[in-house]
Amino acid sequence: MKKLSILLLLMLSSCQALGPNYLRQVFNLPEKFSQPTINETAENTATKAWWKHYQDAKLNELVELSLKNNTDIQLAVARIEEADASMREVGASLFPEVSLSADATRTKVTELGAFPVFIAPIRNNYTFGFNTNYELDFWGKLRRAKEAATANALASRYSKQTVELSLIGLVSSNYLQLRGIEAQIAVTKDNQRSRQESLNLTQRRLDGGIASSLEVSQAEVAVSNLNAQLIELNRLRALSLHQLAVLTGVLDLNLDEVNQADIRALPIPPIPPAGLPSALLENRPDIRQAEQTLIAENAQIGIAKAALYPSISLTGSYGGESLELGNLLKSGARIWTLGLGLDLPIFDSGRRKARVDQATARQKQALAQYQTTIQNAFREVNDALVTRRLNVEREQSLAASEASAKKALVVAENRYKAGYSAYLEVLDAQRVHNDAALANVQARQATSLASVELFKALGGDWRENGQFETAPTSTNTAPSNTESVATKAN
Repeated sequence: MKKLSILLLLMLSSCQALGPNYLRQVFNLPEKFSQPTINETAENTATKAWWKHYQDAKLNELVELSLKNNTDIQLAVARIEEADASMREVGASLFPEVSLSADATRTKVTELGAFPVFIAPIRNNYTFGFNTNYELDFWGKLRRAKEAATANALASRYSKQTVELSLIGLVSSNYLQLRGIEAQIAVTKDNQRSRQESLNLTQRRLDGGIASSLEVSQAEVAVSNLNAQLIELNRLRALSLHQLAVLTGVLDLNLDEVNQADIRALPIPPIPPAGLPSALLENRPDIRQAEQTLIAENAQIGIAKAALYPSISLTGSYGGESLELGNLLKSGARIWTLGLGLDLPIFDSGRRKARVDQATARQKQALAQYQTTIQNAFREVNDALVTRRLNVEREQSLAASEASAKKALVVAENRYKAGYSAYLEVLDAQRVHNDAALANVQARQATSLASVELFKALGGDWRENGQFETAPTSTNTAPSNTESVATKAN
């Protein structure tokens, strides 16, 4: 018996699992992103909590609330728990299953049958036994199943990281957008006060016979237009606040303390150092999720191929049987069985072979999705880099434009007060200054939002050596054989 067990273990250890072993695809990655970045030697203070670059305590608070309360995070955590349970279930199939059975019966046999009864017509019978069943994994079906389950468990973790990254990005974008709207409201209110003063001045000039009623009407139109603009900005502010309330799970969220806040006071995080493309594969959670999905589908091919071969299992039992309960544990009452089961597919009209083809097709789909995810990631990074760079340049130009418009407005007002020009000139200067001021604020808002998109595209933050750091995730531990699944087959 001992020799048989040793022989079976040797046979199992020497069996190669069917199906292809996973090997990471080799991609022709660019040496650098298409858009220029800062020098790698530049000082770059980074943190895993990339949103803290904006140095805004309220934003930090909102992010923490969202990670704690958002239902998408809770859903992702539940999926991790499900995947872990599935992995444990599959892993358990690699070991024998042992059960205990017991039975006590009292039976009466007929005394009037065709054959005489030489025992008591009424008797008791007691049995108990330990039963075991163990499927021999000659073809690697169970090992491939564990490989697939482990990959799915890892994919669920990367899915949660993707949800977290997206959630933090949404919270940051909506908050920065809210700050931008608040700044636009402040600019509009300043312009509103200025135009109201101009209206009052024009009315006094009309009363004094200096101005015309046309100039008063023009000033009134300008004030009304600003009032309408302010109403629209307040509407946009309410919508951003409502979105933040949903994202953070705080439906009565109140952000009155950021009223009149100037988004231009927030710092813009630096562009990441050069030499990052190859690290993007390891940092983007959606890329790693796509790879683990590919690993799982690759293992499914081995499971399908193993079904083409016979399934062999060992069965056995050990226990006792006696007519007397007191004799049940005596050596004479011992019973045992040992068996070998074989399930050999002979003819199924190609059903099992079709399942192999299906698994192969799903693996090809997962590979294509993996490649697409990588391509989209590089596009998103390049898009975010060029958007951020051009928005910074646009903001600088608009800042100069606002300064020039402010000077022109002062000149126009002085000329009007001195009687050298009509009020239409002042109105035109006010309109130009108003548009320039709003455009400057909107440009800073766009630059801030572009920096958030860059963080999202990179999958997190970076360190001074050009490597990435991701945002902290939950305390759920990853499966212990992560590397074995990602780099080699069982």
